[in-house]
Amino acid sequence: MHHLTAADIQAFERIYRLNFVNGLPGFKPANLVGTASGAGLTNLAVFSSVLHLGSDPAVLGLVTRPTTVPRHTYQNLKSSGCFTLNHVPHERAAAAHYTSANFPAEVSEFEACGFTAEYRDDFPAPYVAESPLSIGLRLRQELPVFNGTVLLVGEVEHVYLREQGLRPDGTLDLVALGSACISGLDGYHAVQEPVRFDYARPGQPPVAKQAGS
Repeated sequence: MHHLTAADIQAFERIYRLNFVNGLPGFKPANLVGTASGAGLTNLAVFSSVLHLGSDPAVLGLVTRPTTVPRHTYQNLKSSGCFTLNHVPHERAAAAHYTSANFPAEVSEFEACGFTAEYRDDFPAPYVAESPLSIGLRLRQELPVFNGTVLLVGEVEHVYLREQGLRPDGTLDLVALGSACISGLDGYHAVQEPVRFDYARPGQPPVAKQAGS
């Protein structure tokens, strides 16, 4: 087993270190974050740092990079207090990745990257019309992290998803939805059918569920 210490990682060349550390968590969710400025200019950016923080109420977290330089997503989110999370359709991975380019603030990534901004139910942040699952969240808390990143805690107010993506037990069928996931900084993956298990209890080794159950 190859062993690397914190000192070894810090000694890596910068791009090599970025690639290596970003890959350590394994597969991550691919989401397009939709926001709008006070002037109504839309912004769209791909993120792989969305976290589940609780189910009652439904709370998700989004980690943003340090705000030492202008961050349009962060600025818009703070201004409006709302944002949307939109699953990346696997067939639109290239367009989603294009949103990570450093566009000027006056350029909407929705238009530049070929997505459609859609407002629903008077929510102030735009959804991605092409996304198979979209979530509207209101910012509830901002938690600074020691390395300069920021954890933004949002409470779920709206969920829109295609009917085939919701199973009878409330779980999501990400294969049916066609949602992509991310590895590292730039690897987009289609998901496969999962192996699912019943609730784990001591003394009862898990047994795989039948497909479709």
